[in-house]
Amino acid sequence: MKSRIDLHIHSRNSGDNDSDPDETVRRAIELGLDGIAFTEHYLFGASEPVEVLREIYRGVIMIFRGVEFSAAEGHCLVFGVDTDKLDMRFAPIKDVVRVVTKAGGVVIPTHPYRGGNSMGELIFAVPGITAVEGYNGANMHGMNVKAVEAAGRMKLPWTGGSDAHRPIEVGSCYTEFDDAVTYDNFLPLLKVGRFTGVDTRKISRAMMP
Repeated sequence: MKSRIDLHIHSRNSGDNDSDPDETVRRAIELGLDGIAFTEHYLFGASEPVEVLREIYRGVIMIFRGVEFSAAEGHCLVFGVDTDKLDMRFAPIKDVVRVVTKAGGVVIPTHPYRGGNSMGELIFAVPGITAVEGYNGANMHGMNVKAVEAAGRMKLPWTGGSDAHRPIEVGSCYTEFDDAVTYDNFLPLLKVGRFTGVDTRKISRAMMP
């Protein structure tokens, strides 16, 4: 049984939008997603307020927490580790990967070819990353194509996430896991890599006459 999870979502707790986390969760439920991950900017603790939503919607949808972390070379998703305790913001990505991996977590470079806070070709020189964010809902299609191609060259899986800053953007891209995801096996399944990113906008284009 497959699971569909949007691995990259922001809310007003990121400080750069006014998106209500509860509205975001309800939108994900409407779309039939099995789970979403709040990955607020910079601080893992910024997503702590959604813990109450996890209880409210238990049995309806899974709500995970991660962080979109800022390494020296660009942004990356981190799951499984409280990065606030690492004191590594803007540290070199190689050091971030080493420390996070040692602590049992995973690192996934986000939107690598967007420019700005993105790693670009530097991802090829970073050992130990778990995956590459191949499909990002805030990217132009060409940027995602390059990210997926890079993941293939590195023999890594790629994820999908909407990078939503508004509820309406949720689910534009998501990650489809080959197995049923639970709170207990979420991190192990990320490490195993039995998943692929999906871009619903790409599917829509393919269906157009």
